[in-house]
Amino acid sequence: MNIFLDTVDKIILKDPRYKYAAYQFVMVALGYTQKKFDKLYHVTGQDLLEGIKEYALNEFGPMTYEVFKHWGINSTDDFGNIVFNMVDFGLMGKTKEDSIEDFKEIYDLKKVFVDEYKMKLEK
Repeated sequence: MNIFLDTVDKIILKDPRYKYAAYQFVMVALGYTQKKFDKLYHVTGQDLLEGIKEYALNEFGPMTYEVFKHWGINSTDDFGNIVFNMVDFGLMGKTKEDSIEDFKEIYDLKKVFVDEYKMKLEK
């Protein structure tokens, strides 16, 4: 019995917008972000989004934008929805200061993962 898998199945039944892989990715990206910022217990939404950006580019490179779209992720707001779905089901914690608004329009996925990535390759 896998508690994470079972819980994500329940989340997807309630909110089918995102694929299982999106939840798994966010959990792994959280661990990556905690190491990056040397924060064992808590990272902010903006910290997590920076970690997601870096980790995704390392993992998927130029395919990042397409992978995210396939998972149902079209904006940083979607990462907030995923995180707060996991909070609601006990897979993640939050502080009183944490808000879904912390993820609202922080960066444009197409700009970061397509346009800026192409510019880096052209240099």
